[in-house]
Amino acid sequence: MSTSELVDAHSIDPPPPSRPPVRVWLGVLSLALGAAIIVTTEFTPVGFLPNVSRDLDVSLGTAGLMVLVPGLSAAVAAPLVVVGSGRLDRRLLIVVLSVLVLLSNGVAAVAPNFGVVVVARVFLGVAIGGFWAVVPSLGFRLAGPRAGTRATSIILAGLSVGTVVGLPAGQFFGNLIGWRLTFAASAALAALIGIGQLTVLPKIPATGRMTFAHLGEVFRVPIARTILIAGGVATTGQFAASTFVTPFLLRNAEMSSGFATVLFIAYGLAGILGTLAGPALVERDRMLTFAGAAAVFGVVLASLPALAGAPVLVSVLIGAWGVLWGLVPLALQTHMLTATPHAPEAASSIFITVMQLAIAIGSGVGGVLVDSAGLSTVFVASGITAIASAFFALLTRHGL
Repeated sequence: MSTSELVDAHSIDPPPPSRPPVRVWLGVLSLALGAAIIVTTEFTPVGFLPNVSRDLDVSLGTAGLMVLVPGLSAAVAAPLVVVGSGRLDRRLLIVVLSVLVLLSNGVAAVAPNFGVVVVARVFLGVAIGGFWAVVPSLGFRLAGPRAGTRATSIILAGLSVGTVVGLPAGQFFGNLIGWRLTFAASAALAALIGIGQLTVLPKIPATGRMTFAHLGEVFRVPIARTILIAGGVATTGQFAASTFVTPFLLRNAEMSSGFATVLFIAYGLAGILGTLAGPALVERDRMLTFAGAAAVFGVVLASLPALAGAPVLVSVLIGAWGVLWGLVPLALQTHMLTATPHAPEAASSIFITVMQLAIAIGSGVGGVLVDSAGLSTVFVASGITAIASAFFALLTRHGL
């Protein structure tokens, strides 16, 4: 298949006016809220892993499957959803994915055993894969090339908002009302957001029928290969650590549950700041922004165990970690889209597959290390992994 055929199949819509109307920004906001509820649902269990471990009689490492399983299923689902949805209106597809988030939370809320929880998390993985394969490119389609980076940053800020809500909500509400009612509340929010998306989003026709051959074309772009490898390695380190940050703060840093919740909120707010402030840095140099952020948050992660006895320093480093990680998805996603303008959905689906595999690998390896070597080892190994991704990105910044 030639590149020209791919361009024809995935050509971008004619650009909207340079100043998009209010309705466009409402649509962008609804996508950001969709991102927020998906990330909230994905990472809420991080805040109450010990509760689930106790209530369903599984080890802490096994409870970490609640993060690993959505990552694996999302990795498989991303290309399948985009190819299988064909020419389906993207607005309708997004609403269907919101319904899957609702079902995942609802089933988890009433699950009689851990096996049913895992099945519910598979539903979530399908929603994650489909959402992140389709939605990132919509920032440019809805707002146009001039406002596209800003629109994309707003959508991706939903990722940080989900972290703000997800981690502390899991910690706070898991202890206050229990993890089952926390899942139920997330189901209700998913329903409201789905209704909002159906109301404010315009019809978004597919940009062509994508096939698996189109996916293969993405790997032929040298810089895309660098983005996928560097991003995957950094994400593995990130989620090996972040999956087990709750027990680290409670056990190693000996913080109270309430103070840990405040730190989670600070971490998420810092992530939002990093994402929203990121466009200026990203537009100057996407790869350098990624490499710098990955290297520094790697140093932060590797330093945390040694500083566990200094709560003030740990708090500062957690906030810095949030800001730096907020830059990473924005730099990677916008670089991927600009590197493959002929195939935005194909590029996004491959990107989300690799990133979700990295999340699954990170949380899985983290679980093994927690059970075999302890929490400190997880954070040191995660930091080294992130630093390695930064060096790789700099060495191959013009394409692998």
